[in-house]
Amino acid sequence: MTVQVAWMAPICALIGICMAGYLGSWVLKQDPGPEKMNNISLKIQQGAKAFLMSEYKLLVIFMVIVAIVMAVALSPITAVAFVTGGILSALAGYIGMHVATRANTRTAYAAEESVAKALNISFKSGLTMGLSVASFALLGLSLWLIMLVFGVDTFELMHEHVGMVEGFATGASAVALFARVGGGIYTKAADVGADLVGKVEAGIPEDDPRNPATIADNVGDNVGDVAGMGADLFESYTGSILAPTILAVTFGALGYFGGVGTVDATWAIVVPVMIAACGIITSIIGLFAVRTKEGSELHKALNRGTYLAAGIEIIAIFVIFFMWNGQSDNQPIWLLGSVLCGLVAGLLIGKTTEYFCSDHYKPVHQIAEASETGPATNIIQGLSTGMLSTIIPILLVAFAIIGAYTCGNMAFPNIVTPEGGIAVGLFGVALAATGMLSNTAITIGVDAYGPVADNAGGIAEMAGLPEEVRERTDSLDAVGNTTAAIAKGFAIASAGLSAISLFVSYQATMHHSIPNFELTLTDPLIIAGIFIGAMIPFMFAALTMGAVSRAAHAMVEEVRRQFREIKGIMEFKAEPEYDKCVAISTNSALREMMLPGILAIVIPVVIGCFNPAMLGGFLAGAVATGMLLAIFMSNAGGAWDNAKKYIEGGAHGGKGSEAHKAAVVGDTVGDPFKDTSGPSMNILINLMTIVSLTFTPLFIAIQAML
Repeated sequence: MTVQVAWMAPICALIGICMAGYLGSWVLKQDPGPEKMNNISLKIQQGAKAFLMSEYKLLVIFMVIVAIVMAVALSPITAVAFVTGGILSALAGYIGMHVATRANTRTAYAAEESVAKALNISFKSGLTMGLSVASFALLGLSLWLIMLVFGVDTFELMHEHVGMVEGFATGASAVALFARVGGGIYTKAADVGADLVGKVEAGIPEDDPRNPATIADNVGDNVGDVAGMGADLFESYTGSILAPTILAVTFGALGYFGGVGTVDATWAIVVPVMIAACGIITSIIGLFAVRTKEGSELHKALNRGTYLAAGIEIIAIFVIFFMWNGQSDNQPIWLLGSVLCGLVAGLLIGKTTEYFCSDHYKPVHQIAEASETGPATNIIQGLSTGMLSTIIPILLVAFAIIGAYTCGNMAFPNIVTPEGGIAVGLFGVALAATGMLSNTAITIGVDAYGPVADNAGGIAEMAGLPEEVRERTDSLDAVGNTTAAIAKGFAIASAGLSAISLFVSYQATMHHSIPNFELTLTDPLIIAGIFIGAMIPFMFAALTMGAVSRAAHAMVEEVRRQFREIKGIMEFKAEPEYDKCVAISTNSALREMMLPGILAIVIPVVIGCFNPAMLGGFLAGAVATGMLLAIFMSNAGGAWDNAKKYIEGGAHGGKGSEAHKAAVVGDTVGDPFKDTSGPSMNILINLMTIVSLTFTPLFIAIQAML
């Protein structure tokens, strides 16, 4: 029965892929506008494709090396799963970016008619990306689980085989980290160069065709905020589905669920993919609720689609647990409470993010007001806002963990765990992460439309379209900044919950396989591991921020050189050398992205080979500080960005004022916060945790030899 029920997941994934194909083809059939707009869009397409192809060439080399290591140290199947996860992640990102770089000019041309039409095109482009990410992730993961886990006769064999499937998640996480870091370095180097030299020094508008960095800036929106973001949520989504499955199999191997074929064992291992399958269908339904009229509030239209999808998803999950409850001696209907804890926490984290990052609320207004006294006070207020914004999300995650754990224990009152064993209620915590990201497709859609709108505004500026067109695209972009921050909040929170579940699986597996394995705060090696783990996110942030700084420095010098040496740029008599700025961003991103990505894989493996218990402490420290840094940096960056846009809308003197110049500096500081270092943290957490779990057979083998 398990295998038959599980086939629901790849079927729904194929439906999602077909819908993504339909939406993408619909977007490409829309009018792209006159030739001048198309030429600008073509330069963005070429730059984005060239970067992605160069990035993928490096990733192929990296993945081949890691796959060979996995094949030797673990198993050839684990290596193949690793490669599969990486390929599907890269493919989803490429499809989304292919459509996004063509939707930009269509959105700009549609904005000449109405904001409603522009939203329709940009959102459908975003949902193409969302459905591609969710569907490819679920298709690959569910097929691996069906082949290796769901049809196996014993839990011991399941536990061995699910370790191979973990290779899929490791591949997805590795590609995500490189895509996020590489894309983030690219986009922020171009953005900083365009802003500091163009807007502050030369005093020309954003996306002015005289700015040599403007094409690179628009390319960066796609490689960072579309392809990079898609890979980010691909791995978060994969982890949120796989974590409860791994936990259920681990508990089964330890004797918690009885024998394979029992009702609770059967449902526990397939429910995560069933929840994800329902999420793809509900995201498609939510599409039809996203529509607006001229003059309406755009964020309400997007929220309507998200809330409708979430409401239907809750009903679908209730039906799943109700069916399970009718066949079980336990009360798994309580697991609906665990999922709701995750969903509600995710939505509330999204609203909290909106409060701290939207220009409709006090925190952003305070940053804008602080800009009147210069860049220093703008930055101080922005840092304060980012730090303050961590409180509610962390409390919500804590309450979600406690609530999901409690509901999980109430779901299985008849299951008695061995003395000293792990409580089954932690299965509920894992399902909370699944619930939080169950509607990933529409969450990405609401996020990915933003870069399309941003590009549309750039094309409108460079093509000399009427001012009202830019105002419409800017209104879409401003909402897109907030929705992007909300999507990051979901990804960060789910990463924390998934990491906890994977951490429990790691502890349970080690406790079962290594005599006298304990994680206790009286062990100095574990304490040392906690401190080292807590340091890693700061080191990672330093490396990525430093990479943006070095790349931006090269970009600023190049833009200054062109303004100085190419006569006639400011008078529109000569065209800037856009390709040189694109080359600087590309080369810098490819060079700088390798070290952080390699360290995230190598460090956990080295510590695990030395002492698996120390690795447990390391993971605990990394998860705690990684979540805090991710929320702080993402929200501070989003608030700085919208404070600048709030001033550009006419507040505190408007464009060109001293407050505006200070806000541009703050936004420049916030750019790598929100688009490079911050959103990479949740990938870092997931990658180090899943790598640790994947390599447990190696750690166990080394300990057996000692």
